[in-house]
Amino acid sequence: MMSQIALRILETPDEMATVENLQRLIWPGSEVDIVPAHLLLAVVHNGGLVIGAYRSEPSSSAELYDPLTGLSFIGFVFGFPGLYQTPDGPRIKHCSHMLGVDPAQRDQGIGFSLKRAQWQMVRRQGMDLITWTFDPLLSRNAHLNISKLGTVCSTYLREVYGEMRDGINAGLPSDRFQVDWWLNTQRVNRRLSQQARHSLDLAHYFAAGAEVVNPSIIDEDGHPHPATGQWEPQGVNGEYQSLLLVEIPSDFTALKAINPALALEWRMHARHLFETLFATGYLVTDFLHLPGTHPRSFYVLSHGDSTL
Repeated sequence: MMSQIALRILETPDEMATVENLQRLIWPGSEVDIVPAHLLLAVVHNGGLVIGAYRSEPSSSAELYDPLTGLSFIGFVFGFPGLYQTPDGPRIKHCSHMLGVDPAQRDQGIGFSLKRAQWQMVRRQGMDLITWTFDPLLSRNAHLNISKLGTVCSTYLREVYGEMRDGINAGLPSDRFQVDWWLNTQRVNRRLSQQARHSLDLAHYFAAGAEVVNPSIIDEDGHPHPATGQWEPQGVNGEYQSLLLVEIPSDFTALKAINPALALEWRMHARHLFETLFATGYLVTDFLHLPGTHPRSFYVLSHGDSTL
């Protein structure tokens, strides 16, 4: 039986050195992409926040296990204050830059627990918005960020970080979603409550009139290919369909390792599709993952007054 997760705010040089070591385990292959301990310390001493997750079990990495306390460092979230523009001028927000979990400890709710603690601390600081970026083709991240945490997204950013060299991101344009996490909304409070969400499947969305705009094509090896052609939204008398579904690969990381050319095709396909949809007034409001022999994953997009 897994031990309980303990969370704490990190503030010391030794703690930040451990954050460095966990980054190397999660994003191997590029030392220059590691956020160094001295920068983490400067941030937390000036309004930023680093929260760590610990478990009382030995770690697979000796550098992440403290024999004096018997605790293993298994995850962290890191962010800092920033600004966003409003019609009344700039307002302060929290920019969440990194969320990382030991690969051996994933799918246990650690990322959700870290983000929930971040939500609590940032609200205490008097801010009502947290933003961050993630790769829109990573279904695991989409499930956490959109479905479980209740963020929304209407911003697609091309090449946010330029050429990345770590083992996860190397070889593809670093396109990202920027998500908005409105901390005091009923939507977010419900997602972070102890009440389980009602599970929805494709039938529910089809019954509500949703359309899959890019149904993938599965090849003989079981790999999904993006729909051919470039879909364009069709408005009728100035009205657009209220609900749309956009399909992405259920395991983009594995697909990229097997077929980098197909991964690049998916990146370009998603770039065109989301930029077009966002420009037309659509907003990502949910995410749906369907397990099975050939798992499928879909973003849910809403338009206009139906958005939230």
